[in-house]
Amino acid sequence: MIQDIGPHHLDNQYRPAPPDKECYALYYEDHAALVKKTDEGIEFPRFRELERLNPEIYEDYIYLFSVDGERYYLVQEINREPLSDFSMDNTEIFRRAEPRHHSFAGITGYQLYNWYQSRKYCGRCGHMMKHDTKERMLRCEECHNVEFPKICPAVIVGVTDGNRILMSKYAGRTYKNYALIAGFTEIGETVEQTVAREVMEEVGLKVKNIRYYKSQPWSFSDTLLMGFYCDLDGEDKITLDKNELALAEWFDRADIPEIRSVESLTNDMILRFKNGPV
Repeated sequence: MIQDIGPHHLDNQYRPAPPDKECYALYYEDHAALVKKTDEGIEFPRFRELERLNPEIYEDYIYLFSVDGERYYLVQEINREPLSDFSMDNTEIFRRAEPRHHSFAGITGYQLYNWYQSRKYCGRCGHMMKHDTKERMLRCEECHNVEFPKICPAVIVGVTDGNRILMSKYAGRTYKNYALIAGFTEIGETVEQTVAREVMEEVGLKVKNIRYYKSQPWSFSDTLLMGFYCDLDGEDKITLDKNELALAEWFDRADIPEIRSVESLTNDMILRFKNGPV
């Protein structure tokens, strides 16, 4: 999956040391990131490649994380016109681009970029938020409100019935491949309750024997995904929520469509079921 970057290692501990010339500078605009495409995959600019026309980047930066000891920083409002080798690419490139540790760094940095962009001002009193020097935290010096990075818990659900699994397609989204039932955890419920509720809401089915599989950070939507398998409990007739899903249907193991990538927990779970009992 996208976070499986071994033997490389992401160190997300907050270490706000100043950058040097060889540190990576991550730059984003809306849904795009500044990258260079090479025969080996994608690369990010280093500070030395930006400093001539952007000397302020050594003053205006935010430490993000490191991968194998190499530090990554968020930079903002740079002059990128002379960077002929680099271009702004949609962050969807990070789903499959090589090397995988760069892709994971790119999308994780994008999650933090979005958080910093939306937390410039205190949501309680409206004053400017300040960066903490010890933790990845924003603090309001006026009302003492504190903010940590937003992570939304959500479930991916493999509903099974013997040798069959329920697969679906989203309604009104650009992603057109088959997926599994999914949804965010609501206030006051456990993730197991989320599983049962989402299945009932989206396809009108009851489930039992809910069991945890594994989790995945999914920075495309600020989400921590938790995968569960569960068994059909009763009738298998589908009542589709057409606001959420374009279709939902049962597939025997042998008829499951080819899975071409396993960057997502959804595809990992479909492939796991296809290859044998879960």
